[in-house]
Amino acid sequence: MNETPDTHKPGPRAWLGLAVILGPVLLVAMDGSVLFLAMPKVTEALSPSADQALWTLDVYGFVVGSLLITFGTIGDRYGRLKLLMIGVTLFGLASLGAAFATSPEALIAFRALMGLAGATLLPSALAVLGELFTDPRRRAQAIGIFAAAFAAGFAIGPAVGGQLLSHFWWGSVFLVNLPVLVLFLLLAPLLLREVRGARTGRVDALSVVLSVAGLLMSVYSLKHLAAEGLSALTVIVGLAGVAVLVWFVRRQLGLDHPLIDFGLFRDRVFTVAIVTGLLPLAAWSATAYLSGIYLQSVLGISVLSAALHAIPGALFLTLTCVVTPVLVTRVGKRSALVVCHFLIAAGLFLLLPIASSGGVGWYVASTVLAGVGYGISFSLVAETAVAAVPAERAGSAAAIAETSNEIGNALGIALLGSLSVLIFRLRGPDLAGTFGETLDLPGLAPAVIDRTKDAFVTGLQAVALVAAVLHLALGLLTLRRVPKDLDVEEGADTRAGGSVSPVGAR
Repeated sequence: MNETPDTHKPGPRAWLGLAVILGPVLLVAMDGSVLFLAMPKVTEALSPSADQALWTLDVYGFVVGSLLITFGTIGDRYGRLKLLMIGVTLFGLASLGAAFATSPEALIAFRALMGLAGATLLPSALAVLGELFTDPRRRAQAIGIFAAAFAAGFAIGPAVGGQLLSHFWWGSVFLVNLPVLVLFLLLAPLLLREVRGARTGRVDALSVVLSVAGLLMSVYSLKHLAAEGLSALTVIVGLAGVAVLVWFVRRQLGLDHPLIDFGLFRDRVFTVAIVTGLLPLAAWSATAYLSGIYLQSVLGISVLSAALHAIPGALFLTLTCVVTPVLVTRVGKRSALVVCHFLIAAGLFLLLPIASSGGVGWYVASTVLAGVGYGISFSLVAETAVAAVPAERAGSAAAIAETSNEIGNALGIALLGSLSVLIFRLRGPDLAGTFGETLDLPGLAPAVIDRTKDAFVTGLQAVALVAAVLHLALGLLTLRRVPKDLDVEEGADTRAGGSVSPVGAR
């Protein structure tokens, strides 16, 4: 029997357009982790304080996560491709500024600007991608590639940063963005078309301000508490941050077009999916950052060697993202979610035997085992969240899922990183504010150096233990609260227009 020709089959333009879009998407994800191995060099050059070092790492993720949904709305109104071009230009200029920053404050400011630009790129890139692939099956395939590239960006960031630092100065981790961005600006007008949404409503500016301000004030308070101890300012700022976040939530509940539809969290499957988007990224970012310092500053491994040791975990994470859809068809979403949390917990437990005298083998084994779990979670979160809600709320569900990833990445550095700082302050020799500053002090006795390194390792082990226990708890919660028949709705993909968004599609 003759088959009907596929009139929606994408041509070369569609696949070339996809390749062009993947460049900025890979960079946005990669810049969330590219500094993990670079921080010892950044600390050496700019001498940031403990909380400045953490802000350098996590302000990017906080800004991206806070503004993703906002720029999804703006792109619908004014044009996705236009916003994409503006975002890519701004991302390039901010990367250039970060590369040549001469102070911690300037680096933090440029990282925040990169985050703002990144928030414009992700939802717009996916919407433009939808215009290239009109056939639902091909669109789902393209979005799968998109999601794998996004996850790969997070995974390879530390290895790429380490490779660059073995040949160039620390600013090179930002300059590497520029050729990709320039190529996009040249090719995008030729391969991509403008896309506008039919959404009604407006961006609630006050909600945007409340979400960003509440997050940053709360995190500022926690970081200062960990690094400098309790103070009146810390308490006041922290309470104000919590109050602003409460105000934000209450305001969303009363808006016709909220930034975040909190009503979706009434569905327990959706809630588990969103927590699964947040917690693994938090654990991965914190342990990857601290492990980079451990390899270089505790064990004395070169940055190139540290980057090579990070590659196995990155490969397993990326490959798992690719094969997870096949795995899910065999074991189901519920089982895959449970397995991912238990694998991550097992991998994190493998960091507990490390010591200041050695532990590279434990580190590599940890990244490989946990990397499989991370890959499963990165692939499943958006699909599970979207499948749990009605079709008309699929865009909001996908946007919240991606926001949970970005916020999780930032919270891992902010909260778990602050835990390691607190433990170092309590267990270390109390000669300087940070691990790096302590090691840089002249004339340290060998016993003091050993105590300094042991205190840092204890902080890393505490972070791994806390994250492992949280993943065990979430795995058990998924086992108990997520129904076994989670996979019965074959129409979940088509409810969202034939595809499931890995980022904030609206």
